[in-house]
Amino acid sequence: MKTSLVAFDPNGQSCLDCAVRSSSICAALDGDEIRAFGHLGRHIHFSSGETVFAQEDMTASFYNLLEGVMRLYKLLPDGRRQIVGFALPGDFLGVAASSHHGFSADAIGAVTVCRFSRSSFERFVEDKPYMLRRINELTVRELNRARDHMVLLGRRSAEEKVASFLIGWRDRLSQPKGSSATVNLPINLPIDLPMSRLDIADYLGLTIETVSRTFTRLEREGVLDIVPGGILLRDPSRAEALAAA
Repeated sequence: MKTSLVAFDPNGQSCLDCAVRSSSICAALDGDEIRAFGHLGRHIHFSSGETVFAQEDMTASFYNLLEGVMRLYKLLPDGRRQIVGFALPGDFLGVAASSHHGFSADAIGAVTVCRFSRSSFERFVEDKPYMLRRINELTVRELNRARDHMVLLGRRSAEEKVASFLIGWRDRLSQPKGSSATVNLPINLPIDLPMSRLDIADYLGLTIETVSRTFTRLEREGVLDIVPGGILLRDPSRAEALAAA
């Protein structure tokens, strides 16, 4: 892990020009506020597999994901792992109802976060109701994803679960920064899957063998092609129909 102070020029352009600003917690702030807010943060770089924060650790910091993908998971009492989500740039992590983290977050590949001290962050937002509303908006979004995940883990076939995951991931990747809308990716554009088959299995409540067989079956049926680092949807309509089942 490498830690560095956020680099600012005299006009605070580092935060003003941040690629994820419009889709992150910072979207609620104006120019002067973003300069002040930016000075609270540190850029932290994590290598693949490194833990950003761990379940049951004290919640001392909050994290704005700038680059890369993170896996979010809970360890069950018997040692099994349940992945509860995957974070993308713009996601704000670490906010918890208690004083301890309710889940762990690891880097999938190299990631960069902007880390804020919890105490400094809370002092900054306490007189900014519009930023608290932004936090509430992001919390509701995560709650909706959690509800969708509960449905996904319910009574659905392996094909439906895998298709639902792929369509949901495609839509998240194709969402313009700062918008809730999605755009249609070109049919010949691969969908990157930085997570492993085991990660997908632990997210869907399946075994890795079932996930691998399902990918192979969907490829054999002409729904998708497996390509290096991801998949290519050959029949998006079929995949969407399976996801909506």
